Amino acid sequence: MLKTHTCGELNLNHVGERVTLAGWVNRRRDHGGLIFIDLRDRFGLTQVTIDTDQVQAHDTAVQARNEVVIQVKGIVAARPENMRNPNLATGDVELLADEVTILNPAKNPPFYISGGSDEVDETLRLKYRYLDIRRPRLAQNLTLRHRIVRFIREYLSDRDFLEIETPILLKSTPEGARDFVVPSRLHPGEFYALPQSPQQLKQLLMVAGIERYFQIARCFRDEDLRADRQLEFTQLDLEMSFVDATDIRALIEGLLIKLTAAENAGKRIMELPFPVIKYADAVEKYGIDRPDLRFGQLLFNVTDAMRGSQFAVFQNAIAAAGKSRASSIRVRPTWRAENSMS
Repeated sequence: MLKTHTCGELNLNHVGERVTLAGWVNRRRDHGGLIFIDLRDRFGLTQVTIDTDQVQAHDTAVQARNEVVIQVKGIVAARPENMRNPNLATGDVELLADEVTILNPAKNPPFYISGGSDEVDETLRLKYRYLDIRRPRLAQNLTLRHRIVRFIREYLSDRDFLEIETPILLKSTPEGARDFVVPSRLHPGEFYALPQSPQQLKQLLMVAGIERYFQIARCFRDEDLRADRQLEFTQLDLEMSFVDATDIRALIEGLLIKLTAAENAGKRIMELPFPVIKYADAVEKYGIDRPDLRFGQLLFNVTDAMRGSQFAVFQNAIAAAGKSRASSIRVRPTWRAENSMS
């Protein structure tokens, strides 16, 4: 191993130990006699201090710029009380380096990694995705996704679910969106389809007697982009036999409650159990089958009030035995110049 510890691991318990770290130069501060390097890896930051007494280490540290990959060896020391950083997990210690080795040089990156890159054009960040992922925010997002997927796997496995992979290349089936197709080399003129979701496959597993199946499934849909969906995406897919709707709701509700508690200790779901709304009631009261209950913006029937309206839309709807519904919306009045008093 090129390092004995991570850059987010060292604390006062390691004072006096000789350790080796490796990572990226997040920031370098040259104070003449001393050079300070904030060394970064996926696990955090550690301050490395190089004194001019360590000639080789100091000369090498002078060449280290942002995003250069280095290896440092030295002794862990406690920082002076007035120089500790409570915002860092390693803020109570520093590494007094006596050896510095450049493992890989780096050109100046097209945007700063250590901060402010949220303001950089997204197209540029996507072009240099390998640099963008070095940012703590994206690295934390990937770590969070990993923890969520691991929690789901453990939660469902403890409830006798089997994780089963389903085929990616299969025959096209009629569903709600267009398929991506893959041409076959062995069968010219014929194509495989990529699954929009494992709908029929998981039902086959139920017929086969598996009873409880789940998969972190990759799905593909050749359709217009949406706010919460791309051309390919991942979803939790599961199927159960010998259950009713109440059992399904209880399973998912328990998963979401426990997952929220595990990942956000300071947050909790306010309304338990989850409210259950019939489809007809949701459409009647909210005008949609997936209402956002945070706003409580109910629709109310204004059919009788609109019967005398000359507006053709209302007349035609009521004549067709339809209903006119409205929602109460608070509108902030706009102050106009002609209403002002001089």
